[in-house]
Amino acid sequence: MSRIAIVGGHGKVAQHLITALSEGGHTPVALVRKPEQRAELEGKGAEVRLLDIEQDGADEFSAAFAGCDAVVFAAGGGADGNIERKRTVDLGGSLKSIEGARGADVRRFVQVSAIGVDDELPEDTDDVWRAYVEAKRDADAALRDSDLDWTIIRPGRLTDDAATDRVALGPDVERGDVTRADVAAVIAAVLEDRGTVGAQWNLVGGDQPVAEAVRSAQS
Repeated sequence: MSRIAIVGGHGKVAQHLITALSEGGHTPVALVRKPEQRAELEGKGAEVRLLDIEQDGADEFSAAFAGCDAVVFAAGGGADGNIERKRTVDLGGSLKSIEGARGADVRRFVQVSAIGVDDELPEDTDDVWRAYVEAKRDADAALRDSDLDWTIIRPGRLTDDAATDRVALGPDVERGDVTRADVAAVIAAVLEDRGTVGAQWNLVGGDQPVAEAVRSAQS
């Protein structure tokens, strides 16, 4: 059994991941800002620790990761159109998580990004979308440049449909939709497989069962 710290522990993907990890015999450690979220997440099987992604520093991140075997960065700045939160959460939170993982001596790090963030944006791109894409792009680059045992998962458009256990996963997978539940299942599978270290994969709905897709993406 291992302990997995989840940054952004109340998010929709994170909540599916809590369930998947708990069912797999692991201890998910949900990191959240609001104490009132504790009871809900504990009811799903998580240990809950408080962490303010925007206000806390790397030392607080390290303390939150203490005793954990891996970190999953699944936080996002939300869909409220706040450009600054794309920088402070999607980028800044990732950078502090990377530094915090080093400080806590946690080597394994899985990051949830977004498909296509390395693509050049048109000049007329909406400012909020540009800030989001650039934040994810720069966070991924920082993680790739780190000395951690990283994996980056880049989902397509997220939906709240039921899990399908059928995905397409790989470096060149084209854009498409994917359920949040299936994203969580892929993260859980990736954490179990050391062969995924150093991989950056796009993820959308597809035809392969999750476990098979994770194995095939490594070949």
